[in-house]
Amino acid sequence: MKRTLRATACLAMLSAATVAAAQEWPGRTTTVVNPFSAGTTTDTVARVVAEGLQKKFGTPFIVDSRPGAGGMIGTTLVARAHPDGSTFGVSIAGPLVHNPLLYKRMAYDPDKDLTPLTLGVHQPCLLIASKALGVKTLPELVEILKKNPGKYNYSYVGNGSLGHLVMTLLANKSGTQIVPVMYAGAVQATTAVMTDEVQMGCLPAQATMAQVRGDKVVPIAVSTADRAALLPEVPALREFYPDIVGSAWMGFVAPGAMAPALAERISAAIGEVLRQPQVVELLRQQLMEPAPGTPAQFKAFMQEELARWKPVIVDNKITAE
Repeated sequence: MKRTLRATACLAMLSAATVAAAQEWPGRTTTVVNPFSAGTTTDTVARVVAEGLQKKFGTPFIVDSRPGAGGMIGTTLVARAHPDGSTFGVSIAGPLVHNPLLYKRMAYDPDKDLTPLTLGVHQPCLLIASKALGVKTLPELVEILKKNPGKYNYSYVGNGSLGHLVMTLLANKSGTQIVPVMYAGAVQATTAVMTDEVQMGCLPAQATMAQVRGDKVVPIAVSTADRAALLPEVPALREFYPDIVGSAWMGFVAPGAMAPALAERISAAIGEVLRQPQVVELLRQQLMEPAPGTPAQFKAFMQEELARWKPVIVDNKITAE
């Protein structure tokens, strides 16, 4: 009985200490890791959150861009960091969900080595076509693809990226053959469509909007469940193919051994920033929709994403190579 009471008391003291430590965060400089280059959408979101947290707490929040390996170098840095809240990061579907299906070996296990904090934003991929192709709607695009199997190309950025998976699924659902051509970045992939080097691509909306507004490419459809507020005339893919839904989402993660109380505190603070009206407006102008939630909700969302895209990756034998 005494041992049980002592054990219970120790657990209570440990729990109280954990909660107290969480309440003290942030006690010093905090690093927010961006696993892509400066100036990318992840960098934008990381900086918005870092600036908001710095204003809220009065302690330094520094964005550290660590690009490479499709986001895995920066995400690995987060996974290996001390779980005291001094380091967390933003990341995307590839490093968090898709890559374990694409790579035989990874430096971290997303399930074991990372703690979900919160979903950050959703952003549509925009299916665009070259003006030279002469189509304006998805039915027109599918018709020309069916008449010319294997003749036309699409640009994408990275095997297993959302644009790659969406275009693969579109080809499967529409019974068409489209040749994939990979580019180093979304800007290059968009330029390739604009110049008719390739005839189409499903690319992050932020990278394509200047060309859409400049009438340099034709917007065909968005990948998200609903139409984009800034492009209300452009239909969603699922209006034609209900199974094709996806967003270029970003979320925040921390080292895997982080205490739940600390993860909840950081998650709530990030969510508070992302819900600020001026932040919502800033992100929406870049076609990003804030979607913060709890760590549990973000974990469940990633599990849903895995269930959605695993069959596409496996059935089409998509790998990182």
